[in-house]
Amino acid sequence: MPSKNTIKEYDIKQFYHVYNRGVEKRLIFLDNQDYVVFLGLVKKYLTGIKPDDSHNRHKFMHLGDEVKLISYCLMPNHFHLLLYQETADGISKFMRKLATGYVMYFNNRYDRVGGLFQGRYKASLVNSDPYLYHISRYIHTNPKDYSNYLYSSYGFFAYPESKPSWVTTEKILDLFDGSSEEYINFVNDYELSDDEIEEISNVIAG
Repeated sequence: MPSKNTIKEYDIKQFYHVYNRGVEKRLIFLDNQDYVVFLGLVKKYLTGIKPDDSHNRHKFMHLGDEVKLISYCLMPNHFHLLLYQETADGISKFMRKLATGYVMYFNNRYDRVGGLFQGRYKASLVNSDPYLYHISRYIHTNPKDYSNYLYSSYGFFAYPESKPSWVTTEKILDLFDGSSEEYINFVNDYELSDDEIEEISNVIAG
């Protein structure tokens, strides 16, 4: 039975929480290189420039005008992306390129064949500011030591001057009058209620 969060069409000018995990809950990131390659592919398709080679004449599909990456967190066996859709098929194109590229890399590196992810990625529409608050915080607090975690966008919210061009923190920070300090305090000080934890867990599990 299809998941209720397996969306095939996305509304424009909307936020979506996109996530997936490894098939059979297996690890999809085994070491630092795997995380770096995944993020390199994200950059590649949002900027249209080959990672670490801006002088290369070969340009990749540029999707940065069609979908914005708001925040992210990569965990050993799953990932979370908060995306903002600008065009009708921006998310679909971006996720198709990202998943295909990473699976090809992973299978080649670890001499394996077959699918890596647990089916098609899942996506839930974030259609209110309260939900947007909860999801952005949820994504960033996935790791226990989230303030020092290397593979999330938390540091770009804490230190916006370090933000790369392919991460769009402004759409969240604008809800806090542009103050990274207020947002970080919000993440650090707020504690989800049991009902809110259950609601978000149900969304993730769906």
